[in-house]
Amino acid sequence: MSNDLENAKSMSIIVTKGTLDWAYPPFILATTAAAMDVKVNMFFTFYGLQLLKKELDHLQITTLGNPGMEMPMMGMHMTMPNMMSMIPGVDAMCSTMMKNLIKKKGIASIPELREAAIDLDIEMTACQMTMDLFEFDRKDLIDGVEYGGAATYMEQALKSDINLYI
Repeated sequence: MSNDLENAKSMSIIVTKGTLDWAYPPFILATTAAAMDVKVNMFFTFYGLQLLKKELDHLQITTLGNPGMEMPMMGMHMTMPNMMSMIPGVDAMCSTMMKNLIKKKGIASIPELREAAIDLDIEMTACQMTMDLFEFDRKDLIDGVEYGGAATYMEQALKSDINLYI
């Protein structure tokens, strides 16, 4: 971070989604900003709390509600119909395909991006209300997470140059 605090930039991100595909935008934007000397705070609420769990093996994608989902297959792009998600095992299959594609293309995994966020001193805050609502236990989350509510987020957002909702 620059020593010139008057010119320092900051960004806050509300992370609300906990699926494999929705985990990428907040972590990529946060780590990119932090690498550019932007002070970043990520506020994880509702399903976004899934991304703070110690284990991330459970992350999946779904075709349901995702009509823009296309996967490169057999030299073309195959659209995944919404109804596919109703068939048992399809979400798991799509998730495996996505993880393999990510690995094949050399894209960092979510655990790697989260580790980069930690290394870049990105502040990660878990929504305490959501923790209580879903009966999450702090011992299930990674170390170093801060805890707070809407007022905690607002304090950060009011000071931030950039505010994102993902």
